[in-house]
Amino acid sequence: MTRTEPGGLLGHRPALRDGILLSPPLLSGAATVHLVKDPVTGTAFEIGPKEYFLVSRLDGHRTLAEIGTEYGRAFNRRLGEANWQQLLGLLGSRHLLAGGPLPSPPERSARAVTGTLGKGSVRLVADADATTARLHRLLRPLLHPVVLVPLVVLCLAMEVVLALDVPALADDTWWLLHRPVPLVAVATLLWLSTALHELAHGIAARHVGGTVGEIGLRWRLPAAIMYCTVENYRYLSRRRQQLAVALAGAFANLLFLLPFWAWWGLLADDSTRKVLSVLLLAGSVQALVNLVPLPPLDGYTMLGHALRVTRLAPGSGEYMRLWLRDRPRAEAYPPRARRLYTAYGTGSALLVLGLLTGALLAVWAFLTTR
Repeated sequence: MTRTEPGGLLGHRPALRDGILLSPPLLSGAATVHLVKDPVTGTAFEIGPKEYFLVSRLDGHRTLAEIGTEYGRAFNRRLGEANWQQLLGLLGSRHLLAGGPLPSPPERSARAVTGTLGKGSVRLVADADATTARLHRLLRPLLHPVVLVPLVVLCLAMEVVLALDVPALADDTWWLLHRPVPLVAVATLLWLSTALHELAHGIAARHVGGTVGEIGLRWRLPAAIMYCTVENYRYLSRRRQQLAVALAGAFANLLFLLPFWAWWGLLADDSTRKVLSVLLLAGSVQALVNLVPLPPLDGYTMLGHALRVTRLAPGSGEYMRLWLRDRPRAEAYPPRARRLYTAYGTGSALLVLGLLTGALLAVWAFLTTR
C-alpha cells in the first residue's frame, strides 16, 4: 500500500503490487536488462539497470526521497520529481503499483482444441498448475538430494556401460529394424518418455517456485508430442534453480530407462535383450541430444541461464554480422558481450559441423558393416 509523508511527491512511499516478478540481470545484445512481469496478465517488458535499481526498492517503506538518495550514491545523479512522475506513470499505466486498479486477466479460450487436423494442439487438463502441484506433492520425497544423488550416479553408470557396448547395440538396432512389431513397441515407449520429459519440467518448476501454464498435446502430422508450458522460473534469483528446471526433462528420460537397463543386464543374448538394447540406445540418444546447447534444446536453455543471457543465439548472430559489416558498432559492445557472442557464434557453428560429420560417419559405418 502507498503511504505518504510531508514533502510532496518525494515523500510518497509507493510499493509494487504483490506478486510482480523481477528477473536477475540478463545480457541482451549490447545491453544489460531486467525483465518485469505481471503474473496476472502475463505481460512482461524490459528495463535497464538504473530503472531496476528504483523499481526494486518500491517496497512501501522507503520514501522516493530516500530511494533517490541511494540512487545518487550509486549512479552519481540526482532524480527530480519529473523523473519520478515518468517512472510512476509507466508503472501505474501497467497496473503494477499497489493501491491502484487491478488488471483484468486475459480471457482464456474455452476451446480445448485449436488448429486443424494436420496441425494443432489440445489442452489436456483444465488447470495445469494445480495438476503439477498434485504431482509435486506426490513425488516430493523423491526430490531430496539423498535420493537424487544415487539416481544421478546410476544414470551415469548406465550411460558408461552402454557407451562401452555401442557396437553390439548397433547390431541389435539393425536386427530390430526388420521386425515391425517390437519396433512399434520401442517407439511407443520412447514417446511415453517424451511425455514424462515434459511433465518433469513442470514438477521441477513447482519444486523451485515456478508455475505451469498449460499441459497439452501438440501435433503436426504424422508427429504428435506432449508439451508443458513452464512460466515464471526465469525470474528466480538462483541459477541452480533455473538449471534444475531445464535439466529435469533429460534426467527424467534417463530415469525412465533405469528399470529397462536392469532388466537388460539380467538377460542373456535373446530377442528381448535386443529389443531392450535398442530402447536403451535410442532413449539415451534422446536424453543426451537434449543437452546439446543449440536452440530449441534444453541444453541451449541451460547455457542461457548459466551465462545470464537472453536470446543467446540471435544475439550472437546479430553481433557476428555487425563484426563483419560494421566493426565500430561491434566494438561498442561491452567486453563480456563480445566474448560470449564470439564464443557462442563460432562454437555453435563448429558444433553443428561436428554433429553433422559425426552423424554421417555413424550412418556410413552402420550401413557398410551390415
